[in-house]
Amino acid sequence: MKFFLADENQMLAFGERLAQGVGRSDAGCVIYLNGELGAGKTTLTRGLLRGLGHQGAVKSPTFTLVEPYELEKRRVFHFDLYRLNDPEELEYVGIRDYFAQGNVIVVEWPDYGAGVLPPPDLIVVIEYRDKGREVEVQGASPRGDSLLVQLQ
Repeated sequence: MKFFLADENQMLAFGERLAQGVGRSDAGCVIYLNGELGAGKTTLTRGLLRGLGHQGAVKSPTFTLVEPYELEKRRVFHFDLYRLNDPEELEYVGIRDYFAQGNVIVVEWPDYGAGVLPPPDLIVVIEYRDKGREVEVQGASPRGDSLLVQLQ
């Protein structure tokens, strides 16, 4: 499913819309975000977090690897693997502990964690188009497929 988003506000709104589906269930969700530098991965995550009830700042975890968010009804972990040298480094930070039942996991640059990350529920690809962005969302599990239906 593809969407054209003209600006940052539309990317934020799209993240909030995605959060409506994610927040309807106590089940966790793993979302892979793919796109070039500056494409809007963190902006989409900011919208998702706002849609799930986060009120504070959202920063890219480029240098910290992961930013945790403790929300009223769930925990969200935002990963940025761009600076990862080897997927095995994720084992040293206890990556498996983050993937507990009910947690929402957002992973930027998931290819850098190949072989260590669990499979995604949703795969989001953000590409530059004209002055905006084209966002393609693919379901990669039954949970992801149900989230796609809610985006229609």
